[in-house]
This record gives sequence, C-alpha cells and structure tokens, in this order.
Amino acid sequence: MISTYHRPQNLDEALKLLDQPNTVPLGGGTLLSKPTTDPLAVVDLQRLGLDSLRVNGNELQIGATCTLQSLLEAEAPPAALKIALKLEAPLNIRNTATVAGAIVSSDGRSPFAAMLLAMDAKLDIRYSTSESRISNIGEYILTRPSGLITSVSIPLNTKTAFQFVSKTPSDKPIVGAALAQWNSGRVRLTLCGYGKTPLLAMDGTEADGIEEAAKNAYHEAVDEWASSEYRIDVAAVLAKRALDSLA
Repeated sequence: MISTYHRPQNLDEALKLLDQPNTVPLGGGTLLSKPTTDPLAVVDLQRLGLDSLRVNGNELQIGATCTLQSLLEAEAPPAALKIALKLEAPLNIRNTATVAGAIVSSDGRSPFAAMLLAMDAKLDIRYSTSESRISNIGEYILTRPSGLITSVSIPLNTKTAFQFVSKTPSDKPIVGAALAQWNSGRVRLTLCGYGKTPLLAMDGTEADGIEEAAKNAYHEAVDEWASSEYRIDVAAVLAKRALDSLA
C-alpha cells in the first residue's frame, strides 16, 4: 500500500528520500502494482532525466528509466537483445516497465537479464549523494545491493546471439542461450529459463567446449517446467546454434 508519494526534481533529492525507511523508487510502476499490506513511500523518478539512450564510442548507455519498448524500438541495440526484450514481457508491460526495474526484479527466467549478463553489462549505481560505483551485472544480480541504478552500459563491438525454446513463441524460455563474442575472441555464454538468476556458463578466451559448458551449467536445473536431462540436452544444442549463427 502506497502511503506517501514524492516527486523529486533532481537526483540528489531522490537519493536523500530513498535513504528513508520503507521508501522505494517508482519507475514504470509495474512492480509496485502488486498488492501489499505494508505501507510504502515511493519516489517518482520521472523528472530526473534517467530515460536517455546514447551511443558513446563502442558502448550504448541506457538510462535506468528508459522503457523496455523504447529500447526495443531504438536503432542501436543488437538484434539478439531485441529478441530477448520481446520475450521479457508483452507489449503493454514493455510500454511501462523500465530497464532498471526489469533488472531489479529479474530471475533465472529473464531473457533480458541473460542477454545483459552475456554482454557483461555495467551498471552505474548511486548509493548516496556522495557515493557511486560501477558494477557488472553479474555481481549485481547475485548480491542485489540497495543502491539506485542510474544507467546501464552495454558493448556494441560484440557479436551476439539469442536462441531459445519455449511453450509458445511469446512465452519466456524454458531454455534460453545468450551469447556474446568480442573481437579479441572472448566468449560469454549465459543460460536462462531456470532458477533465481541467469547462469553464466562460459567466460573464456575462445569458444571451444561451449556445448559441454552449457551441459554442466544445467546439471541440476529441474523444476515444474522441465527436467534437468531435457535442459542439458537442449542447452547444448542452443549454445552450438548460437555460436554457429555468429559465423
């Protein structure tokens, strides 16, 4: 239950408000639409100018309150990321859900988080008016720190691919494989469709052994959606398919 509403005019004001107990940021509002009996104060981020999209050299800098649909419709994001965005949520949710909100609420079924993890995305996080740090998304989704994400940066000088299997073409994957390959030969493979966070299956200087890495990552990935045996077999196929698509 929202008991107090704040609409700060700048980031420092927002950070001071968010330092108060039982106070949370309000971006697209999709998370806060879930019913709760606990009183909450919300800090509306709409006036902070955090919705920008900017290419800076070999990076795309994405403002935290940029909506998923705005990111999907932009020219700069790679095609693989756009595939993941379409799977992340239906259109009506993408029109309101923000990039930071999707990251904060992500679990192991999130294709968007999996693709960001494969691309080794960097998050600019503000903890107070005087404290900030750059964190990689892998660290963030494991620790879920309390700071405010202000922007997300992804590399544009990589080849990327996203392959998946789902019940229907619009469902979140039962097994998804996200792949990024740098000019240096570095390869990162992540898997989604299971668990609390996407899984980093490979981060190496070359792609040799990518199928085995996919199998090992899903060794115990059993839930109501699929058996571990199924996921092991499918993950290896999808990882190889993703790699072949980069050739």
